[in-house]
Amino acid sequence: MSLHKPTVFKGVATALITPFRDGAIDYEALEELVERQIQAGVSALLVAGTTGESATLSFAEHGELVAFARDRIRGRVPLLAGCGSNCTSRAEELARIACRAGADALLAVTPYYNKTSDRGILLHFRAIAQASTRPVLLYNVPSRTGFHMTMRHYRELARHERIVGVKEASGELSLLESLCNECGELLDVYTGNDDQTVAAMRLGALGVVSVCSNVSPRHMAELCRLCAAEEWKRAGQMQRQMQPLMSELFREVNPIPVKYLASLMGLCTPEYRLPLCPPSPETCKRLEALLAPEE
Repeated sequence: MSLHKPTVFKGVATALITPFRDGAIDYEALEELVERQIQAGVSALLVAGTTGESATLSFAEHGELVAFARDRIRGRVPLLAGCGSNCTSRAEELARIACRAGADALLAVTPYYNKTSDRGILLHFRAIAQASTRPVLLYNVPSRTGFHMTMRHYRELARHERIVGVKEASGELSLLESLCNECGELLDVYTGNDDQTVAAMRLGALGVVSVCSNVSPRHMAELCRLCAAEEWKRAGQMQRQMQPLMSELFREVNPIPVKYLASLMGLCTPEYRLPLCPPSPETCKRLEALLAPEE
C-alpha cells in the first residue's frame, strides 16, 4: 500500500461495459448495471475503459457517461474513468472531462498504434497527470497496444505525485512481482487479468480490474476477499471453478463475449460499435452453454 499517495480501491473494480441501444448509450440499462455491481459488493467501478468501448465515445458521451455513473453511484464506491488515447492532447482533454464530470480517479492506457519511445511514454503520462485533478493509474496491456511498459518506466513515473497505481495486464507475473517489490511504496498494483487474480494478489497486488465481474460480480468480490484474507487454498479453488467462464470471455476480443453474455442475462442489448461486432455463431453457442442448466 502506498505510504504517501491515496489508495483508490482494494479488491475488484469492474471494467464496466457500455450498453448501447439504437446507436446511443442506454442509460436505463447502465443504471441497472451500476446498481447490480454495487449490491454484489464490488470495490470500485471503471467506466469508459477498453471494456466500455471507450475509443468509440465522443467527448460529449465520455463526460455524460462519467457524470451519470457518478450520480448513480452516489459515493458508495470509487468511480474510475478511462482517459487513454494514442494522442496525448486528446488524452489530456479526456482527463479534464472526466475530472469535471466527477471521476474519483483516472485510468490511462499506453499509446497504441503509433506507440512511442522511452522518453515519449514518460512525457505522455506526465502530461495526463498534469491535466488531471484526480489520482491517475497507469495501464499496461501490450497485447492490445503494442507498447510494453518496463520497470524503468515505472520507476520514473512513480515519482509523480498524482500517479498512484498501475493496472498491469501484460500477463508477466515476474514484472508484476518486481513492480510490487520495487515500487510498491509509491504505486498500488492491480492485475488486469482475471485468471491471474490469485497469483497477482499473492505477489502483492491489491486487486483486479475485472472483465469477468460484469457478469459474475459477487464471485469476483469474494475471490478478492479470500485473497486479502490470505485464504489461498480456498481462493485457488474458487478461481479454478471460474476458469471456464474467464476463458470463454476472451475467446474473441474483449468486450465482444462479455457483452453478449450480459445480453443473454438480460442486462443489456448485444449492440456494439464498429469495428467491434457480434460474436461468431460458435462463440455464441459456447457462451449460451455457460447459462444452460445442468442436466
